[in-house]
Amino acid sequence: MYEILEKKVLSANEKLMKIRAPLIARKAQPGQFVILRINEQGERIPLTIADFDREDGTITIIFLEVGKSTKQLGLLEVGDSLLNLAGPLGMPSEVKKYGTVVCIGGGVGIAPLYPIVREMKAVGNYVVSILGAKSKDLIILEEEISEYSDEFYITTDDGSKGTKGFVSDLLDQIILRKDKKIDLVMAIGPIIMMKVVSNLTKKYGIKTLVSLNPIMVDGTGMCGGCRVMIGGKTKFACVDGPEFDGHLVDYDNLMLRNQRFVGHEKDACRLLEEKA
Repeated sequence: MYEILEKKVLSANEKLMKIRAPLIARKAQPGQFVILRINEQGERIPLTIADFDREDGTITIIFLEVGKSTKQLGLLEVGDSLLNLAGPLGMPSEVKKYGTVVCIGGGVGIAPLYPIVREMKAVGNYVVSILGAKSKDLIILEEEISEYSDEFYITTDDGSKGTKGFVSDLLDQIILRKDKKIDLVMAIGPIIMMKVVSNLTKKYGIKTLVSLNPIMVDGTGMCGGCRVMIGGKTKFACVDGPEFDGHLVDYDNLMLRNQRFVGHEKDACRLLEEKA
């Protein structure tokens, strides 16, 4: 049922897949995610929905090959099918007319930002989009996001495209312009990026939402693997999120928890390469 209809290589380790999933496409909203399994022995992989088409009955996922399971997923081709696909999961983004919304995507976090930008523009917001990556080769969905943005910017660490520097540097410049009051900042990307952006906007008193990516297992709040600390309280990203108030997130705790299985993942990747 979950046939891969399209596959694109976006960069060295980033891939896009369009998958037939009519029931999920019918209900999907910006900000939600799916959990997939490749085969009976495969682990459950949570991926935010990068796009959905209700008429065609398809969803789009974009993923970075960083561990054994995502590398195995990247080996699948058009015509192959996934064993199962659960979703849509999580709370959808709160899309409404805020006024001026700054949407920031870093690295693979650009993928889930796209439907949010599109819907924020559709309800009448003035949308400022900032995409950031280490280099120009890692910038994705540039045309798609710029189409729905009133202002569009790119930053790269090495200066190979757009402004050299970080998304937070450019955000600070936009805030200091003071030609428009920023009503909301939405940031999705590496934890350290979201932390820096949140610290910056907190200084200016600007409401900020971030989409968290803790380690998940079942995706329904039963296993507790995706625990995050929000304002000193324990929340589950899979059912309470994945979006939270960026000023309340304990980013240091999140980074520490996400390092728990790094050694195991390296061993799994080594065994996969030996079998290849």
